[in-house]
Amino acid sequence: MTQTVSKWTSQDTARPFPYVLMYHSVAVYGHDPYLVTVDPRRFDRQLGWLRRNGLRGVSMRELMQARRMGDSRGLVGLTFDDGYADFAHNVQPALVRHGCTATVFVIAGRLGGRNVWDPAGPRKQLMTAQQIRDMAEAGVEIGSHGLLHQHMSELDDGELLAEVAESRELLRAISGQDVGGFCYPYGDVDVRVMNTVAAAGYDYACAIWRSSFSGWHALPRTYVGDRDGSLRLLAKRVRHELTNKR
Repeated sequence: MTQTVSKWTSQDTARPFPYVLMYHSVAVYGHDPYLVTVDPRRFDRQLGWLRRNGLRGVSMRELMQARRMGDSRGLVGLTFDDGYADFAHNVQPALVRHGCTATVFVIAGRLGGRNVWDPAGPRKQLMTAQQIRDMAEAGVEIGSHGLLHQHMSELDDGELLAEVAESRELLRAISGQDVGGFCYPYGDVDVRVMNTVAAAGYDYACAIWRSSFSGWHALPRTYVGDRDGSLRLLAKRVRHELTNKR
């Protein structure tokens, strides 16, 4: 497969990339070598900052639908990678308090397990199938983060297809949702990987960094961490606007 299939349409090219925030875990913590954890109190203040500034965090599904309708003003994509159990305990209640929604990208082959791909720890519990069903019923969008959290570009074609297609079918059966979104573990995406995701029927996919093939199936995102208070959130918002001028 050589042709890129996920560039913006002609209607999209005149508009900037949507503003999408990338989270992982929201929990009280002491040791966080990979900087993937945000304290629940900090997270609540971050959502409050969005709302005070006329912004509302929404799922990628809602953001993409609004963009296709031509009016996504004031909407910010909220994404959570890995599907940690603390999403159910700490994130969802905060989203409800602030009138927000979100997308959680789940590792379909590790439900109820732990983040074994992070050798330095700390170990974090992943959501179970029941928790995923509960979140879906609460209006959270469930997306795929693959089967096992692997570097996608290093897989052969058969392994890649399993990560992309089988994970979607598993999560469809569990959540009852269509599962229209994919998220690349480690942000590892190239043209072959991106085209496989698009061909599998996903509506969009989230990357991390902006690249030459950014588009519906390689959407760049802005990392948010525990150090991000009001001034840093403002700076990241301004940077997004400046780097996405057309």
